[in-house]
Parts: sequence; C-alpha cells; structure tokens
Amino acid sequence: MTEFSLATAATLSPPAVWRHFAALCALPRPSKGEARVREHLLTWAAARGLVAETDAVGNLLIRKPASPGCAQAPGVVLQAHLDMVCQCNADVVHDFNVDPIVPVLRDGWLVAERTTLGADNGIGVALILAALEDASLVHGPLEALLTVDEESGMGGARGLAPGWLRGTLLLNLDTEDWGQFYVGCAGGIDVSLRRVGLAEPLPEGHVGGRIVVRGLRGGHSGVDIHEGRGHAIKSLIRLVRQLERRWPLRLSALSGGTARNALPREAFADIALPAAAWGEIDAFLAAWQATFRAELAGVDDGVTLAWTPVALASVMRRADQDAWLGGLHAAPQGLRRMSVGVPGVVETSGNLGVVALTPTGGQANFMLRSLVDSATADLAEEIVSLAALAGLTAECSGAYPGWRPNPASPLLARCQARFAATFGEASSVQVIHAGLECGLIGGTYPALDMVSFGPTIRGAHAPGESVEVASVARCWQLLTAILADLAEGAADA
Repeated sequence: MTEFSLATAATLSPPAVWRHFAALCALPRPSKGEARVREHLLTWAAARGLVAETDAVGNLLIRKPASPGCAQAPGVVLQAHLDMVCQCNADVVHDFNVDPIVPVLRDGWLVAERTTLGADNGIGVALILAALEDASLVHGPLEALLTVDEESGMGGARGLAPGWLRGTLLLNLDTEDWGQFYVGCAGGIDVSLRRVGLAEPLPEGHVGGRIVVRGLRGGHSGVDIHEGRGHAIKSLIRLVRQLERRWPLRLSALSGGTARNALPREAFADIALPAAAWGEIDAFLAAWQATFRAELAGVDDGVTLAWTPVALASVMRRADQDAWLGGLHAAPQGLRRMSVGVPGVVETSGNLGVVALTPTGGQANFMLRSLVDSATADLAEEIVSLAALAGLTAECSGAYPGWRPNPASPLLARCQARFAATFGEASSVQVIHAGLECGLIGGTYPALDMVSFGPTIRGAHAPGESVEVASVARCWQLLTAILADLAEGAADA
C-alpha cells in the first residue's frame, strides 16, 4: 500500500492524468464550493495560452484549437463536473472545505479509505485536462465544459445557457464502468419534508440515551439501489418504532445521512425511556442486530447497533414524534420498478438520503429517479400525499429530465468501432439509473450527439470509493483514439 502523491502519480500511466488528479485531491471541491478549483484551472489555462471563461452559474469552459490540418473536423465538447460528493463516517475528522483527500494505491486500485475519493468525477476532469495540454494529440476543435454543482442538484448543467458551446459532439466522462458506453440516464426530482415543532421538558423518571446504527456500506443512491443494501435511517426508524411498542419512548432527535444521492451508512436517535428500561436495552439491541444481519446477509451484514447515555433537556411533543416516525416509517425506499424497455436496468427508485430532526422541528430529503419522467413525478406525488396524511409539509424541487437514448447515434457508432479496433473486443451500450448531465445539456443543445464513458469506479458517494488504475490508462487510450478518428475522418472526407 502506497500513499498517493504527485511523486507516485509520475509512476502511473498515463502520468499526466494522474498528475492532474493528484492536484485535484489537494483542492477542496464540494458541491457549491468549487471556487478554488475553478480559479486553479483558470490560472492553469492562461499559463498554457488556452481561452477560458466562466458563465453566470460558475461553469468553466476552456477552448483548444484544432491540431494542424484538422480545423474542419467537427467540434468536440469534453464534459465532466468539478464537484464531488463529500462523505466520511462520523468517527472520521475531515473538513471537506479545507482538508485534502489522501488516497492510497492498493492492489491496482486508488482508494480513499476514510472518505470519498472524488474520482467521481475528478478522473473525468483529469482526463480532459491531460487532453488539453498534450500537443501531440490529433483532434478537431476542442471545448472542455467543466460544470459545477452536479452532485447537489445539477445546478451547473441546469444553468447552462444556449449559444455558449460551439461543438456538435459531446463526450461525457462521468461513467463508472469501463467497456460500457452510456447513451441514456434517469431523470430525477427532490422531495423535502418539513415540520415545525415545539420542545417539551424531559418526562419525569425518563433518562436519555443515544441509539446508533452504523457499519453499513452506503453507496450511490442510483447505481447501487438495486442491490438491497442496508439503509441506516430506515433501520433506525424501524428500531425506534419497536422500542415505542415496548416502552413509553419519547424522541428528542434523529439524524442520518449527509447527501440525498447517497445511501445513508449511519444514523442516530436521541431518545428518553423510563430509567429501568435501559437495563434491558443491550439485549434488545443485540436481538435486533442479529435480525438486521440476517436480513442483510451477503449484502450488508456488517451493521451494528449500539447505545450510549446522553443528557437530554427536552423532547418532541407527542404529535411531532408521531408525525415524523409514522411518515418516515411508511415512506417508500429503494427499488420501485425494473425497466421493461431496458432489461436489467432499474426504471424507478427513491432514496431517503438525509434526515435531521430536533424537538423544535426538522426536515427529511428524498431523491427520486426514473427513466420515465412521469414515473418520477408520480412517486413524488405519492410522498407528498403521505406527508399530508402524516402532518408534514412537502416540497418538490430540482426536477431534471432523463437522457433519452439514441441507438442510431453516429457518434456512438464511431466510439464502438474505435473501441473494437483499439482493444480487439466489443463494448456494450447501456442506460444508467443515475443522473448524467447529458439530459439537461441536451435540452439546451438538442442538436448535440452525446456519448458517455469512463474508467471503472467502485463505491462512489461513500467512504472507500476507488478507481481501477489500469482502466484509467485504457480510458485515456480510447479517448485519444476517438478524438483522432473524428479528426482524421473529417480530413479524409
């Protein structure tokens, strides 16, 4: 195991890509906090004589002229997003607004052991930067579109104005399975539940304790949703409901998850029980831990339940407690429907990503996805109706369309042919149950022919995220071959 740095980046292939990724690891880039990395890249582009500009929402566009003799080739937009999902476990001290990501090389993979890595989509950015600075490449006019805020609502793609991009072809580098070309993706919508509460004093004879669910794998709320991984928030609410049946429980706080598009790995509830009840809580939790592990066997059986004493000054009103626990317990979670038109792909799903409740109020955030926009809207309305029954206020926001596949895409045909010629094997064409910016970009630039590909990334949106080193080298080889093919094809014509 070797710590990743600029020095170790020079030993990997291709060195330029890994050098850029090492620089990105040193720069904070949370969603809505991309200013430092954007300024770094503006300075970098200026030093190389590349034209760079930003738009009203913070997207960065860098232009590189065609290589000699290729000015008539179609313009290609290389696209990735600057921001990353910022996740670490509760026992890890890491400030994503300040601290660098410190990955390690292990068994052919670059891994961030205690945080997210940001290979989603930092590797895509690094591939693009390497292409921009490599004077030996053959290509037509290039534009690098580096968007912001992809992970928290696609604000960059949503704010993209018409008339800015000149290219007619777009290669998105935000795919996480090498050897696959993506030509379609799910759309999505956010649903937020809120309620204002009123604190009450701790009931006489009650003592506070904190119940914690941890040890789950987490993961991407779209790509991993079909695996049936554990869900810390839903498991905790189920547990608290069982405690309510046995003792006169009062809820003070409940919290879990840090991103709406990630499966929550940890959650805690501050509760008050009669003092005598705490003598039985160890056995109660041990039994439920065994139940959860049996239910999640082979998928997410590292789940643990624990408790610690905690001093509580107040609790929720009973009406607030009932509204939140009832509403969230009944809320849909996970896989809703598999696609009929695209076999093996999830059509519709939902994820309760973040909950933060206190005696004086709180909120819960869902992210819903579907390949069918009307199905996304229907699932959102179902949660809105449930919220009304529970006494919670619901708000839908941030809807974005899916990316409709175009099997007859000329760009796809060129990419597949170049893949086969370069690697001697066939690629596959897929639709992904996740949000790629292509859907929104295509809405603003409907004439763009778009394809997405990338290296193999595992565990995106969760600590332990990793990228396969060898697949990055292959991805670079493919990217440069596609650019040359598009340019030389135009020259031949």
